[in-house]
Amino acid sequence: MATNEVVLSSKESAAKEKLTEETSCNGTSDEFKEEERHDEYQYLDLIKKVMKNGNKKGDRTGTGTLSLFGAQMRFSLRDDVFPLFTTKRVFWRGVVEELLWFIRGSTNAKELQAKDVHIWDGNSSKEFLEKCGFHDREEGDLGPVYGFQWRHFGAEYKNMHTDYKNQGVDQLQQVIDTIKNDPNDRRIIMSAWNPIDVPKMALPPCHCLCQFYVVNGELSCQLYQRSADMGLGVPFNIASYALLTYMIAHVTNLKPGEFVHSIGDAHVYLNHCDALKEQLQREPRSFPKLKIKRKVEAIDNFKLDDFEIIGYTPHAKIKMDMAV
Repeated sequence: MATNEVVLSSKESAAKEKLTEETSCNGTSDEFKEEERHDEYQYLDLIKKVMKNGNKKGDRTGTGTLSLFGAQMRFSLRDDVFPLFTTKRVFWRGVVEELLWFIRGSTNAKELQAKDVHIWDGNSSKEFLEKCGFHDREEGDLGPVYGFQWRHFGAEYKNMHTDYKNQGVDQLQQVIDTIKNDPNDRRIIMSAWNPIDVPKMALPPCHCLCQFYVVNGELSCQLYQRSADMGLGVPFNIASYALLTYMIAHVTNLKPGEFVHSIGDAHVYLNHCDALKEQLQREPRSFPKLKIKRKVEAIDNFKLDDFEIIGYTPHAKIKMDMAV
């Protein structure tokens, strides 16, 4: 009997050891390997989910939406890969010019118009500003929006022509300095949401807070977006914050790691449904690569010509009207 008990114990021990190997957090078993799937499918799958299960809701613009609350997508930025969506052409030059405009701290939409970028025209027109109650505000003046909050948080906003140098908190520079000097800090955050200034904004920030994370020589970014226009806005927003991550990684001598996109209200405007159905029929193509063509020391010194997108072969553009 003693011999049988020893044999039984050995079997139990072997079984336990096998189970430990199969479930070990450090294991490299095939069970943990996921089939590689193009990152863009996360976006397409979320659109399908919103269109199938979304709640029909009214909205500020009067257009109507299908809406779901709470979503997250993750995009690798490693090996120079850049998440510029391919199932329709994304306005790359507009992405870069708007981000450089944010970085300058500008709130003047006419600066973008002068560069033939018209994404802020609808929210900066005299008609729209009047509708928002800004009767004395000059056309093009968006109020204390993104760039102002990034570079002058807490300063008193007067108008788009005022020089705010050395006023308020320069959150963007603070982020860069912290990444350089204390990369393990869990407070590397930049917020565009300022409750005191929200009533003065032509459009309160949709992409309102981002946090940066450093590990193993890589810089990652997570964006929280309170309101996400899945058709028009989200592809643009992903490219914008991926580019910001590349730029900050460049000036802090890190490599880009990952962009994480966390969404509050993910919505499809009802007048975008047909266009999105067309987009959903398309297969994603390989993401392009991003090259920064020269060494740039300071975030303020980047120019449009510093960036080269390599191998971008998207499907054709799909027209969607912006809800204003």
